[in-house]
Amino acid sequence: MSAQVRIVLIDPSHPGNIGSVARAMKNMGLSDLVLVRPRSFPHEQASALAAAAEDVLAAARIVNAVPEAIADCSLVAATTSRPRSNHWEFATPRDVAGRIVALAPTMRAALLFGSERYGLANEDLQYCNILVRIPANPDYCSLNLAMAVQLLAYEIFVAREAPHSIVQLDAPLASGAELEYFYGHLAEVLSDVRFEDRTGHLMERLRRLFNRTQLDQNELNILRGILSAIQESRP
Repeated sequence: MSAQVRIVLIDPSHPGNIGSVARAMKNMGLSDLVLVRPRSFPHEQASALAAAAEDVLAAARIVNAVPEAIADCSLVAATTSRPRSNHWEFATPRDVAGRIVALAPTMRAALLFGSERYGLANEDLQYCNILVRIPANPDYCSLNLAMAVQLLAYEIFVAREAPHSIVQLDAPLASGAELEYFYGHLAEVLSDVRFEDRTGHLMERLRRLFNRTQLDQNELNILRGILSAIQESRP
């Protein structure tokens, strides 16, 4: 069995969509659902459209912010229809499914989906390792929330059924919570040494850099050790 997969819905506005997502998840063998600031949940429309997936709804967790939703996740991918950018690594659903099933069973991956009306906010992207674009008709590429979840869940299901190898790591990948401690430490040291942020987006760019590399726990400990040494060496 590959890594466990969590579906994270950010600011879902329609309770019926939450129910449809739960049904799509259960179709493909997924059960870990986290809702970030849902407008209406629990709700009878969610239960009605979940069909036989009421157990997924019953186990769903509600949190107030994205870091809470991904604190124990080692790989975070976000779906987006944004244009490609040199700042981000983009993948197809099939590509990201392959990366997920190659993770060790002890690891957890999260798939982030934005609100029905606005998608993901820029601040949500800073927690992601990779962005996922679902190939679709460029003249009409808007997908229903449950459709998008179904497509990614299907690719993960298919990838799990196919023969594959697990990537052997020297240490587990750093979790979302561990990375947040590192980013806080890094910002503190940059302030201590008065490193000039000429663009006003320094930490945002550094987060993208380290998120792309997917640091493991040993690598993260080395970096934090370097930061601590810098602090201790200052008068």
